[in-house]
Amino acid sequence: MKKQLLKIVKIGGNVINDEIALSLFLKDFATIEGPKILVHGGGRRATEIASEMGLKPKMINGRRVTDEANLEVVTMVYAGLLNKKIVAQLQQFSCNALGLSGADANCILAHKRIVKDIDYGFAGDVDAVNSEIIDILLQNNVTPVFCAITHDKNGQLLNTNADTIASEVAIALSDLYETELNFVFELKGVLQSIDDKNSVITQINLNKYEQLVEQGVISEGMIPKLYNCFNALEKGVGIVKIGDATLVQNETKFYTTLSLK
Repeated sequence: MKKQLLKIVKIGGNVINDEIALSLFLKDFATIEGPKILVHGGGRRATEIASEMGLKPKMINGRRVTDEANLEVVTMVYAGLLNKKIVAQLQQFSCNALGLSGADANCILAHKRIVKDIDYGFAGDVDAVNSEIIDILLQNNVTPVFCAITHDKNGQLLNTNADTIASEVAIALSDLYETELNFVFELKGVLQSIDDKNSVITQINLNKYEQLVEQGVISEGMIPKLYNCFNALEKGVGIVKIGDATLVQNETKFYTTLSLK
């Protein structure tokens, strides 16, 4: 029996920081037929609010260092302000969404990142995804909307990279569904030149990825993003795409498709 298609979409970058662009994206997302999951970040808004509170966010290699005070801020922003605004707009567009953190219904279990060379504070690395409870929601036509907060089942909330959450959720559900993972941000895909917004590299396999990293075409924050893409493919996810908000419309010709070979 053929598995049903499940689309997992991660929204981030400048799209989530632009209220008009976000609203347009959510309207398109709501029209996706069949089961779907939305995962969102929101780092810039968290940084803005932390700064207003007199807290100075610390970043290393493009990743946030989360001390106790900043953990409270990202929890308020990710699981509260942004998550509920997104859910409310999806309800406006007749998509029955449910906002979740990893702690809700024990959906996403993680551990505090082990300190090696860098201490990222209360950053979480995913250990397990409760695909059974997520499937119950999907089967009842509820669209889960996950923020970038997980937990360790010992009462500790953790700040977890939203790309990683999207990847791990897609992997976990790939036993039950034909999974398609979409990473949506402000660019049309992975670019050959950051100065040419139309220089989309339409196909990237593992070998080409390594070449592009060596050439410096792929660098900084795109490296962990593509790592999550290939990790998902290696662990059972059927399709992985990167593009702008038009990616969910199934009409855009400009996006990057990832493959192992």
